[in-house]
Amino acid sequence: MLFEAGRIGSLTVPTRIVRTATSETMASGAGEVTDELVSLYATLARSGVSLMFMGQMFCEPRGRFGFAQTGIHEDELLTGLRRLTDAVHRAGGAIFAQLAHAGNQSLIRDLPLVAPSRAPNAMTGLWAPAATEVDVALVIDAFGRAAGRAVEAGFDGVHIHGANGYLISSFMSPLSNDRTDRWGGSPEARSEFPLAVVRRVRGSVPDGYPVTIKLGVIDEMPGGLTLGESLPRAQALVSAGVDAIEVSSNLAMSYSFSARPYAGVTRRQAAEDLLVHRLVASRQPEAYFRPQASCLSRAVSVPVILTGGLRRRAVMESVLSTGDAEFVGLGRPFIREPDLVNRLRSERAGPAACTSCNICAMHDEYHSLRCWRYPRRNLAEHALFRLRGGFRG
Repeated sequence: MLFEAGRIGSLTVPTRIVRTATSETMASGAGEVTDELVSLYATLARSGVSLMFMGQMFCEPRGRFGFAQTGIHEDELLTGLRRLTDAVHRAGGAIFAQLAHAGNQSLIRDLPLVAPSRAPNAMTGLWAPAATEVDVALVIDAFGRAAGRAVEAGFDGVHIHGANGYLISSFMSPLSNDRTDRWGGSPEARSEFPLAVVRRVRGSVPDGYPVTIKLGVIDEMPGGLTLGESLPRAQALVSAGVDAIEVSSNLAMSYSFSARPYAGVTRRQAAEDLLVHRLVASRQPEAYFRPQASCLSRAVSVPVILTGGLRRRAVMESVLSTGDAEFVGLGRPFIREPDLVNRLRSERAGPAACTSCNICAMHDEYHSLRCWRYPRRNLAEHALFRLRGGFRG
């Protein structure tokens, strides 16, 4: 099934493999597309990736995550974005713009942050005054305007970031949203903000244009968001116009909850890849969001995309054949192996080479996206950067 065609909205995809989003740290200081960013996605398309989600793009200046993040918040960025989508299309691929707002989970400390309530972000500790009605309206409008720009720039769809602690996910969690107005106070009210974003986005794009969402369905912390609250929310989002849902985590203390280390890595693999930490740490299972994806697939009428620790073709085929998801998403493995899709076509292919060491995530906002384990000189460069105190804080 892995190499059978699938459908998301009006888009037919040649395979069931989606390259899910990773931060690229490749934009200019103004959020503009660079040659390096164009090359990244053109290479993936030439290497057999039929559908990819771009790394999160900020839809308004207050929602910027990092200084080297791509923007889609103003019309002046359209020329560069068109250059990127043109390159992907010439190489035979399709690409969705991932629309995002960091909320109070930003690396930029002097921004006027936006959050549903005056509560510290679980990951950064940053807080912001509770968003006013004007703030909420401006953000919803920014998502809609960004979606319109995505269409104009030639993207094949839009992917809304509603997970991993950013603004939409903070509205959905009882831990970060203690409002008592129409935007909070009950599971239904906590759904109103993501629903308003989806409706605004859907109204800003042509009929049939694919609109998907990365949805946080569980919080890492006790007392947080549960799947029982998320399933009705997902159904409501589908009714509002979502064409597919990528399953992910919601609030967490660190990104390792949604990008878990050492997924499916045996000790033999760890030794061969000089992964010393894995030799003493436990092995994480592949497809760690599969239980949540399975429940979601049976609750909604649109395709579910399972991302998280998928490394072997047999596991991917099992996910699809059991109906636990309709698509499988891989992010970190494509950093090391852009041609992974073509390699997976071989029935005898071994697991993806990625060992989920997460060094790539450590370098977010320090260096452009790359695998730091291979070639080996990258690992030496990482070690030297770390020894010299390159990681702030």
